[in-house]
Amino acid sequence: MSHLPNIGRRGLLLGLSALAATRNARLAVASPPVMGQAGDRRFVVVIQRGAMDGLAALAPYGDAQYRELRGPLALPEPGQEDGLLDCGGFFGLAPQLQNFHRFFAEGSLLPVHAIAGPYRNRSHFEAQDMLESGAPERLASGWLNRALEATPPVPQGQPERGLAVGYDLPLLLRGAQPVGMWAPPRPVRPPPELYARIADLLHADPLLGKAVQEGLRGRGFAADALMGEPRAKGGFVSLAASAGKLLTAPNGPRVAALEIGGWDTHANQNYALSRVLKQLDEGIAALRGQLGAAWAQTAILVMTEFGRTARANGSQGTDHGTGGVAFLMGGAVQGGKVLADWPGLADGQLFEKRDLAPTRDLRAITKGLLRDHLGLSDAAVAAAFPNADGVVAENRLIR
Repeated sequence: MSHLPNIGRRGLLLGLSALAATRNARLAVASPPVMGQAGDRRFVVVIQRGAMDGLAALAPYGDAQYRELRGPLALPEPGQEDGLLDCGGFFGLAPQLQNFHRFFAEGSLLPVHAIAGPYRNRSHFEAQDMLESGAPERLASGWLNRALEATPPVPQGQPERGLAVGYDLPLLLRGAQPVGMWAPPRPVRPPPELYARIADLLHADPLLGKAVQEGLRGRGFAADALMGEPRAKGGFVSLAASAGKLLTAPNGPRVAALEIGGWDTHANQNYALSRVLKQLDEGIAALRGQLGAAWAQTAILVMTEFGRTARANGSQGTDHGTGGVAFLMGGAVQGGKVLADWPGLADGQLFEKRDLAPTRDLRAITKGLLRDHLGLSDAAVAAAFPNADGVVAENRLIR
């Protein structure tokens, strides 16, 4: 750890203050990618920063090795208390994904399991760059921006093709296609979960720990809030609802990119994931609620930079892995099943004897969405994913 900077108390508090300003969710939107029949279709990409454990979000409870391999992270089977939500007799959604399960039952959710990008890199920063670049190396532009380059020119006097809402423009939408930016007002007071995190980090500090606890109690914070109870609704849920409003405006955008953090679960994973999975579930439900009738013309791709280790670590969490799960959903999606070439969880079937082995390339899924949902030409899809001619677009993702 000698390569990391030495962060003192002041640096820690300043860093947490910055976190309060940016939160863990961002949104960027863009205008319709094509004219004509496909021009009113909506396309939403949700990036889960931190690497979601696909074996937790969509557990293969029907695999004979599941319970032995997952140990304390294994969830009860469907029908049991706090059990998985069944998706066809082999896979089950985490119990927090109630809305996802409703979408699955109605045929508008298509989970894709044992999937990964074209890289085998377990560094968050590098893998996120490659996820958004759409290539096994970091490019200067993102695949969604390159896809939008194939759209007709923006008429003079009209707004830019894209608009980023937040304090940073994701690499996914960076590139030659002009994108505007707008930043919402920064909150005057940090959110309650930030104070809870400060209290948790400093509780053992002989100088600051007790003072922080007493100060927060003096401002009316209850003891359970200081112990890190689930955060109040907001953040991603509000952002997703805002995206829905923007996407339904008559002259509004038709493409959106959202981010939600909190997926790096090295310790106490079941507790940590229960909170962020619920946020994701409620956020997508809020997005659908705002879309209304436009839901029928919408496809949503939820993706993360890589999966996590198949086995639990000593802290009842998981470490950086490879294969994971992506979710496609929306009224335009041909769902109601799990798309998976399941590799198995036996020792000889794991990637490098530790990770779920990927059997599908995320670029194939994305290529299929760009072609069949947004109506992009083969040339435009190829430009979005350079040097990926050998990756064939997935068929039958869209109704």
